[in-house]
Amino acid sequence: MSSLHGKVVLVTGAGGGTGRVHCERFADAGADVIMLDHSDAADGLRDTAERVGERRRRAVIGLANIAALDEVTAAVDAGVKQLGRLDFIVANAGIHTLGGPAWQISPQEWQRTIDINLTGVWHTVRAGAPHIGPDGGAVVIISSTNGLRGTAGTAHYTASKHAVVGLARTLANELGPRNIRVNTVHPGAVATPMVRNPVTYKRLRPDLDSPTEADAAEVLTARNLLPVPWVEPVDVANAVVFLASDHSRYITGSQLVVDAGLTQKTT
Repeated sequence: MSSLHGKVVLVTGAGGGTGRVHCERFADAGADVIMLDHSDAADGLRDTAERVGERRRRAVIGLANIAALDEVTAAVDAGVKQLGRLDFIVANAGIHTLGGPAWQISPQEWQRTIDINLTGVWHTVRAGAPHIGPDGGAVVIISSTNGLRGTAGTAHYTASKHAVVGLARTLANELGPRNIRVNTVHPGAVATPMVRNPVTYKRLRPDLDSPTEADAAEVLTARNLLPVPWVEPVDVANAVVFLASDHSRYITGSQLVVDAGLTQKTT
């Protein structure tokens, strides 16, 4: 991977999960990091900042509700002021809540999902893009395999993840003249607490009273072309860093899928 030394990246949802690993991988590549998450994730952000510091890179913490434009803008402005520039944006913050048939999802849960997964991405880019300088940069939006296909019981999540693809394609057209590339990454199941938890195990194995991780992994493995139940967070982060680096300098408006073959399996 080409060096990102001297560059600065903004990562949302950086208090844990894949967002933390994004920060670590960018720091490994030489970048300093502006990290955003909500106030409940403050301890997690401090942990992420320590990990970035261990890699001898600078880290700035910002607390913001991603659904509130004024909070996101203030946090981004403060981070850029402290680190002096911004080169890359990783719009990673998102939620995945239990749904059900589309007509049974509550209006509140629908709106909350759209506010965070779609509007929050727009807020992130709106706040960050004006700071990217004349040398250009990159925006990477984390979508999902649900941004490429429909899945029963996830109308709110699937709609939000499809929507960010349209947003990214539009941004690629708008930001291209400024030499800013915009792409989406589409993970399948990722080995984070969002997947590895008892509620998900029960959803995957409703036939069992107390399904284990191994029970759920069996179902997830059967969905993929490769014989694994999920990808690791670092696999997603590697794709994100690639899309920010010069190795992808002519890739924009594209969708990079990291799903162990989930979306390509035909049987």
